[in-house]
Amino acid sequence: LAMSPGFDDESISGIETMEPAFGLPALWIDEATKERAELSGYTVVDPPSVVATHLTELVKRHAHELLGRQETRALIDNLKESYPVLVDELIPSLLGIGDVQKVLIKLLKEKISIRDMVTIFETLADYGTYTKDPDILTEYVRQALSRQITQQFTQQGETMRVITVGPNLEKKIAESVQQSEQGSYLALDPVSTQTVYQKLTEQVNRAVQSGQQPILLASPTIRMYMRQIIERTMQDIPVLSYSELEPSVEIQSVGVVNL
Repeated sequence: LAMSPGFDDESISGIETMEPAFGLPALWIDEATKERAELSGYTVVDPPSVVATHLTELVKRHAHELLGRQETRALIDNLKESYPVLVDELIPSLLGIGDVQKVLIKLLKEKISIRDMVTIFETLADYGTYTKDPDILTEYVRQALSRQITQQFTQQGETMRVITVGPNLEKKIAESVQQSEQGSYLALDPVSTQTVYQKLTEQVNRAVQSGQQPILLASPTIRMYMRQIIERTMQDIPVLSYSELEPSVEIQSVGVVNL
């Protein structure tokens, strides 16, 4: 499988396809064309690696669907063997198993690893006294996992290139947040929502054509609402906040989404 470097070489021919993990245009080529494609700047991947990557991405994408209460209980029991005080402080006095499950699901849905259960539980124990809202708790946990999230989306010493949310869109989203008994939700009007889709699509396409992973960066107060806006149509675009990145990371804006 050969993925274009951003420009097509007419001498490289094959069966047109879409790279399954990230949705990039690619070509299935034969062994004889492989060396010429590599010299032309194409990224060439053998079929077993393509299948392995595809399966890994599928598991990541659907991991949140595999985490039920029983699986959550098993994770908690495993953690309790080494950190009994932490677990006993949190469950059931502050949160129930279902509450913890909701937070873990929200992390997995955005492809954030839940291996660091100690940090996750420490954060839930710190903030579970003040709120039971899983959305708010998840934002606190994400900020506590800043080192992990930073390492996930950038290499050490590299500049992180991001698409930023413009000030008037931030203001519009903040003004459109409504409160209910079940928590807060976003009530953005359809015209503004469509405008966001159009503007973001333009910036994402530009980033992909440049060979960059599109990353959307927003302020901590509206990050989860921005994620809600694009969740159905652009679920693979990471939405990060400034509080989730280590201070040492150099950030470069390559586009702005505004109304």
